[in-house]
Amino acid sequence: MKNKKELPTSVKNELLGILKTRFEKNKNRHKGINWDEVLARLEANPAKLWSLNEMEITEGEPDVVDYDKKTGEYIFYDCSAESPKGRRSICYDGDALASRKEHKPKDSALGMAADMGIDILTEKQYRELQQLGAFDLKTSSWVQTPTPIRKLGGALFCDRRYDTVFLYHNGAESYYGARGFRGSLKV
Repeated sequence: MKNKKELPTSVKNELLGILKTRFEKNKNRHKGINWDEVLARLEANPAKLWSLNEMEITEGEPDVVDYDKKTGEYIFYDCSAESPKGRRSICYDGDALASRKEHKPKDSALGMAADMGIDILTEKQYRELQQLGAFDLKTSSWVQTPTPIRKLGGALFCDRRYDTVFLYHNGAESYYGARGFRGSLKV
């Protein structure tokens, strides 16, 4: 019986083709990184490939953005121009979702990320992503929120306006059609 988090060969091949094309079109995101080495790593990690597919089908457009020399892992971020469409209109976490009595969103950022096998970006990672291009010019993305802020009911999100990256706060239970989250994955 196949592992739930293993893609059928046809889906795997299609995804690898998409990732390779994106990799080649956006060389500024991963200078000095060789696609064949990334491919070998992907093929050796079917569960990570499954997670990348989840990022792709929710319109995150994952791409390699870094290489961790200590661990030998390639780091992927969602690189869609705007916060991924398939991950918008969600609150921050499960506690926020449970606290809503009416008009509950379909999910939470942390819940979706866990289901996908990815992490949501930290503020630092979000700012690093913005060095590679202009992202979230019309949308915003939840980012990992420090525990003291979350304990008080808040959550953090970022966007880019006026050629500047802004960090904001909102109630963790809030959700908007233009707010989602961006993920990261180490392979």
